[in-house]
Amino acid sequence: MMDSSNHAMNPHNIDDSPAKIYLHSLTMRLLEGAEKLPAHLRDRHVRYLNASQNPDGGYSGRAGGSDLYYTGFALRALAMLQSLDMDRCTRTANFLTQRIQQPASAIDLFSFLVSSVLVTLGGGTDVLAAAPADWRDRVSATLEAHRTPDGGYAKLPNSPSGSTYHTFLIALAYQILERPLPNLDQAITFILSRRRDDGGFVEIAPMRRSGANPTAAAIGFLETASAITPEIRTSVVDFFAGLVSEFEGGYRANDRIPTADLLSTFTVVWSLLQMNGGDRIDLEAVRSYVLSLEAKAGGFQGGLWDNAVDVEYTFYGLGTLAALAGR
Repeated sequence: MMDSSNHAMNPHNIDDSPAKIYLHSLTMRLLEGAEKLPAHLRDRHVRYLNASQNPDGGYSGRAGGSDLYYTGFALRALAMLQSLDMDRCTRTANFLTQRIQQPASAIDLFSFLVSSVLVTLGGGTDVLAAAPADWRDRVSATLEAHRTPDGGYAKLPNSPSGSTYHTFLIALAYQILERPLPNLDQAITFILSRRRDDGGFVEIAPMRRSGANPTAAAIGFLETASAITPEIRTSVVDFFAGLVSEFEGGYRANDRIPTADLLSTFTVVWSLLQMNGGDRIDLEAVRSYVLSLEAKAGGFQGGLWDNAVDVEYTFYGLGTLAALAGR
C-alpha cells in the first residue's frame, strides 16, 4: 500500500506467503532493526543512496554504468530505511524494463527479480505487467539452464560444476516466482557435499577450507529447505565464531585472511542471529567496527583497507547495524 502523502513504501504490507518466507524474514528483521537506528544516521545514508541513482534510473558499482547487481542492493538498502518513493521507483522501473531482453547471469536474474518486486512495492511501474503470460515458465527455464550435473547451480549456463552461492541465489529466485526448487533433494545433497571438517562450507569442490560467505549461503539454502540439523547448526556457529578479527571487531572471509570485511561481517552476524548464536557475537565490538567504515557524507567502505564507498557495502553496513539493533 502507498502512503497518500509521500508515497513511501509501507513495508508491513510485504507479501508474507510461505514461498517468500526467507526474503520476507530478512527484510522485516532488518527493517525493524533499522527503525531503531538514529534518525541522523538513516537520513545520511538515504541522501547518499538517492544521490547514487544514475540518470537512467539504475545504480552502479565502482566501475561506473548502471548495473542490475548494484541496483538491487541500492533498492534493498532504501527499502530497509523505508525510503523507496514513487518517483525514484518509476525511474528504476524504466531501467529494469530496458534490461528485460538482455542475457543475464544467475546473479543478474536474481537482482532483476528482487528489484522488480521492490519498485512495484514502492509505487513504480510493474516491470512485468506487459510480460507474456508464461513469463514465470520462461524464467524457470532460464534458471534450470544453470543447473549442473552435480545437482547444484552455477553462475552461467552449461557449467560443469555448481556453486554454493549461486545455488542459494537460484533457490531464492524460485521463492520469488512462488515455485518449488526442482529436484530439491539433489540440491540438498550438493550443498551438503560442500561441507568441510572445519565446520563450514566451501564455494567450489576443490576447496578444503571453508569461508564465511559460502557457509552463510549454504545455511541460508538449508534453511529454505528445512534441512538444518542440530549438529550442523552447532558446528557452523563454532566456525563463524572463529572468524572474528580480535583487532578490528568484524569478521574475516576465512581463517587465513588477517583483516575483516563488511560483507563477511554482515553474513556472519545475520547467520549467527538466525541460528540462535547471538551470544557468540561481541555486539559492541562489531558495531564499533561497522561505524568505523561509515563515511561522513553517507555510504560505507568495504573494510579498513578500503578507500571508497559503494551501494553494496552500504547495504551490508546498514544491514549489520540493523541486525544488531534488532538484537
